[in-house]
Amino acid sequence: MKIMEAGSRPTKKASADWFTGTVWQDPVHEAPEPARLRALRVAFEPGARTAWHSHPLGQTLHVLSGLGLVCTRGDAPRRIRPGDTVWIPPGEEHWHGAAPGTAMVHLAMQEAMDGVSADWLEHVSDEDYQRPPAG
Repeated sequence: MKIMEAGSRPTKKASADWFTGTVWQDPVHEAPEPARLRALRVAFEPGARTAWHSHPLGQTLHVLSGLGLVCTRGDAPRRIRPGDTVWIPPGEEHWHGAAPGTAMVHLAMQEAMDGVSADWLEHVSDEDYQRPPAG
């Protein structure tokens, strides 16, 4: 058993290669092999979002606070709120982030396959981000 004490791992600013706007990441866990789980607490400032990406083994998001958006390629964004859990199947291209005027924090959980937990693509255009949410 290993306990990772609160505050023992620094918060990191997310890479501008994979995010638009200011995003902060706190590591929750990166399991050693043969386990594959990787989890992060991700805090998006208003308007911040991921680039388009997919996950070889899928991804689960659990919203902790704020108001966010999640979008599958070809669809309109959908609103996500505290307590919502989103399952994104393997290989599905998507993005997620904060709503335009509200910050959002979620727990992102995904598994790594051959050391890869995400396949990053191009940044989400302002036009795609600003599409009216579905529903």
